[in-house]
This record gives sequence, structure tokens and C-alpha cells, in this order.
Amino acid sequence: MPKSSSIFVCQSCGTAYPKWAGKCEACGGWNCLVEEAASSGPPKSLNDGKSRRSSRIDFVPLKSDDDRKVPRRLSGIGEFDRVVGGGLVSGSATLVGGDPGIGKSTILLQVVCKLATQYKVAYISGEEAVDQVRLRAARLGLADVPCLLASDTSVRDIAGAVDKDPPDILVIDSIQTMYVDTLDSAPGTVAQVRTSAQELIRVAKKRDISLIIVGHVTKDGAIAGPRVLEHMVDTVLYLEGDRGHQFRVLRGVKNRFGATDEIGVFEMTEKGLMEVPNPSALFLADRRDDMSGAAVFAGMEGTRPVLVEIQALVAPAAFGTPRRAVIGWDAGRLAMILAVLEARCGVTFGNNDVYLNVAGGFRITEPAADLAVAAALVSSLTGEPVPASCVAFGEIGLSGEIRRVSQPDIRLKEAVKLGFSQVIMPQGDKARKSAAPLIRTTEIRQLSDLLPLFEGVSRAKRA
Repeated sequence: MPKSSSIFVCQSCGTAYPKWAGKCEACGGWNCLVEEAASSGPPKSLNDGKSRRSSRIDFVPLKSDDDRKVPRRLSGIGEFDRVVGGGLVSGSATLVGGDPGIGKSTILLQVVCKLATQYKVAYISGEEAVDQVRLRAARLGLADVPCLLASDTSVRDIAGAVDKDPPDILVIDSIQTMYVDTLDSAPGTVAQVRTSAQELIRVAKKRDISLIIVGHVTKDGAIAGPRVLEHMVDTVLYLEGDRGHQFRVLRGVKNRFGATDEIGVFEMTEKGLMEVPNPSALFLADRRDDMSGAAVFAGMEGTRPVLVEIQALVAPAAFGTPRRAVIGWDAGRLAMILAVLEARCGVTFGNNDVYLNVAGGFRITEPAADLAVAAALVSSLTGEPVPASCVAFGEIGLSGEIRRVSQPDIRLKEAVKLGFSQVIMPQGDKARKSAAPLIRTTEIRQLSDLLPLFEGVSRAKRA
């Protein structure tokens, strides 16, 4: 009997090796090689083995004679519809990822139950039995919704049932539990995840089904499986949040039918995830006006303005090496701002520990928060609070210049709506004059122009 051969495949990038190794040389991941049966060709699909007839490709012009717009399938949950670009598109594939227990299955069950009142919806769970899904639906008050349920992991059976009686919306929870019987590898491996997703997406586009796929994430926060999985789908959403906070943020990182980096904010309650139409007011609800080391940042997430509080604490270092800790922001940008403050403004942080936190468990990615971070740092160092009615935004360059950011008018309008009357912003932006005439602006060109707003800066320099 011939000896069966096997290979070791990286579960992060899909690179194959003839023998096991502790580290994948392609992506740098550790302990991610899993043994799989070697195949002589590419992964087999469900159509392999059937007779293939060459077919002619029919090209069509870009301009269509039919001017009607593609209808969107609205769920009625405004925050979810915002992130996907105004509703689900027929024939689209959406991938939803997030940490275990963050609420992926809960929010999708709420979405499909809302959609079930207008469309035919099928929810297929590979992780839970049908009765378990019913228990969660009863807890959320959705037990009477006409949603079709099934518990199965065979892609062949799912594709056959969907192809025979196609629903309008199909949810697969999760793709790591699905398997194709033409492959010898176990569910969750690179080949199974890629082939299962390919077959499901093929059926969805053939039958104009809005497909929603749930994906597990690795310890680094990326969706488990091959990276090509994110390229195969039309939309990639991440459900983020801190276990210590009740807020959950649904963030779009890829969207072929809408804006990327769009967010939807939800609050975790006993009745599931409830949408938050005005997240700025919620993030600033517990803010104190007389505390030093805090500044309000007027940011943009996709097309939505969001105001959040940035907190900084500068304290004498107890040991020889000062500590830098960041939650909700990039640690590299904090190190850059500290270096600019020391080199260009003469404000020394070398003998102090620096802690930075974005209140409410929110995560900021845009560099426009640089100026608000600098204001919070100087405020904590001097002990003088930033004015309670003031917001700040602007990008800081290595030479200490304050660079302009996008969409300042929308940021100012949101600040005025929440009762702020002063803004610290880059100099030379003309959009503010027509956007928010009711707000008093302090325009600065260099980071050193920020220091006169704090009388204790000279004392901090001497220290």
C-alpha cells in the first residue's frame, strides 16, 4: 500500500510546507501550521467530476438600457443599514467578524428577524442547534418572527437546498464550521474555508441572494482563515468593543456598495444590541468639566462625525524607565507626539509615565486626533484643564506644524449641535466660516502656538 503524503498549511496565509515548523516564513505567524492531506491539484469544488462543456462568454455593454436602480434590502436597524451602505444588495456577500462573545450572532439574529417581515430569510447555524437559536430569539423577544432556521455544516446540502428554494437573505454562522465533502481536510482549515465560501458565494450570486457569513477571528483580531476570504466577499464588517463597556461598534473595513470606515454604534442590553443614533452624546455623557488631562476630539468615522473624550495622565516615573501605555489609539503616534513636544516645544516628558485612553472603549484611527492628544498631554502635565466648551482636531507634523484635515465643516456642526462654543483647529481653513459661524475658533499654525493656552507650561519646562 502506498504511503499517504501530507503537507503542513499555514492557517493564516495558506502557505504550504513539506514539514512542520514553529513559524511561517511567509506571514511570520507562530504555531499556525496544521497538517493536511496533500492534493495533486487545486481544491475541488462541488462541480468537480461533472462533465464540462465549453461555453461562450456573452459580453454586454457597460451602459444598460434599463435605468432602474438596484433595490436595497433595508433591515430597519438604522446603524446596520448605514454601515452596509444603505441596505443589503441582492447577490452580495457580507463577512462579519469579531471576538468570541462580542455579539455577532446576536446582532445578526436581530437583523434577519427584522428583514423576515419583508423578505424570505434563512438562518443556518453550524455551531448551535435549532432549539438553541430559538432560546436566544425568545430572550430577544423575536420568537414569533417568520424566519427559517436550520442547523447544518455540509455545504453540498446547503447549496442544494438554497438552489432549489432560494431565500432572499441567507446567514451562515459560521464559515469555519462548514465543510465540502470533496476535500479530505477538517472544517476550519484553509482549503475548507476557501472552498466553502466560494461555493456559497457562487450560489448567492446565481440566485440573487444577500449572503451574510460569520467569521471567527484570531488572537490578533484578524478574521481566521486565508486572507483571500476577505477579497472574495463584497463587504467586510468587524464588530468591536470592550468587555468592560456596554458599547459595540460595527465597523466597515471594505464595502463595494458604500463608504468604507463607516461605523454603527450599538449598546448591549438585556434585549440585545440596541442602536445608538447619537453616539457623541453617549460617549461624552460622563465627562467632567474641571478635570485636567482631558480633551474632546471632533473626529470623523466614514460619513459620520463623532465626538469622543481623550484622557491623558502624566505622572512621575516610579522606576528608571518611563512607561507609555495607550488604549484606543496608536502607540506609535503617541511616541511621535511626545517627541515633537520635546524637540519643537521644549516640553519634557522624559521623566514621566504617560498613559492615554479613549473614553468609552472607542478606537480612533485617523491622525486628526493628534492635536487633541497633545492638548490632553499638556493639560495633564501642567494641571490646567482644557476649557469645557472646547473641542480640538488637527494633524501634527514632525516639524511641529498643524496640518489641515478633511471635512472640518461637518466636525464643527456636530460640535455646535452638542453645545460646544470653542474649537482649536489648524489655520487657513475657509470652510469653517460658512459651516459653523456660532463657534469661536482658535487657529494655530505650529504646535508651539498651543502652549500659551496653558499658563503652567513654563513651570513644566523648568521641571
